[in-house]
Amino acid sequence: MSSVLFDAQGPRARAVSMVGNIISALLVLAGLIWLASVLYAKGQFEASLWQNAVSAEAWQSFYLPGLQNTLRSALFATVGSVVFGIIFGVGRLSHIRPVRWFSGVVVEFFRAVPVLLMMIFFYLFFSAQAQWITDRPFAAVVVALVLYNGSVIAELVRSGVGNLPKGQGEAGLAVGLTLGQTLRSVQLPQALVAMLPAMVSQLVVVLKDSALGQLILYPELLRSAQILSSNEQNPLQALVVVAIVFIIINWLLTVVAHRLARLLSSRTAGPTIEGTGIGNPTAVAGGPIGGGPGPGGGGTV
Repeated sequence: MSSVLFDAQGPRARAVSMVGNIISALLVLAGLIWLASVLYAKGQFEASLWQNAVSAEAWQSFYLPGLQNTLRSALFATVGSVVFGIIFGVGRLSHIRPVRWFSGVVVEFFRAVPVLLMMIFFYLFFSAQAQWITDRPFAAVVVALVLYNGSVIAELVRSGVGNLPKGQGEAGLAVGLTLGQTLRSVQLPQALVAMLPAMVSQLVVVLKDSALGQLILYPELLRSAQILSSNEQNPLQALVVVAIVFIIINWLLTVVAHRLARLLSSRTAGPTIEGTGIGNPTAVAGGPIGGGPGPGGGGTV
């Protein structure tokens, strides 16, 4: 049995792969044992260090406020990114050349600029030119995340519409809709539903990139852990707690994205001809393609 990318391994290749996997696992295990011995020698397994890192005071005064700020910036950035992405994604699909060109330049520019660089730029800009903004670190983090992730979502919108069957757009034009109306009323809603799992997965990127705000003194989760570790002299323990929190949140978002993908694939899968697994084109319309009467009734496409 062969795969799409490579032929199935024979007995000798499977044996070589198994030996390689065993050796790799042993090397990883040896590395972990060595790392644990070094940390033990440095006194990093002392109970007091871990107790201070997971105490109620640490959660109440540092982790939970930091997590609240992280989720707040991620929420604002997500909403802004979706709005930005839809606007410029539709702009890239516009049939007006200047609009399409301008949207393409904006999207490609902000996709190319590192998020951290934008955070630092907007923090310095707001500090110098927009002193009326009271929470400048928060504003800089949100704006930078919106511009970068919004550009990614704009590409998702463009590719989502481009991957739709051409018949969707032709059907809209056939019933008298203009090109713009077809895009907004027919193609875009279907593309947004299809790209919903990818958008949820993008939330993982937004959440992780919000940690870069600690470099401009935004009191998010990582920044709060750094303050705690400087007080308790336990940076390793505090960072382990933060890593576990991020892993749990990102894992939950990934689970949601996978379940959405399965749900949408099951809801959008067409009926199949019994015994063949091939989609039945007459089942949706209630009759043969073209609108004529069929066994299921006289439906029209």
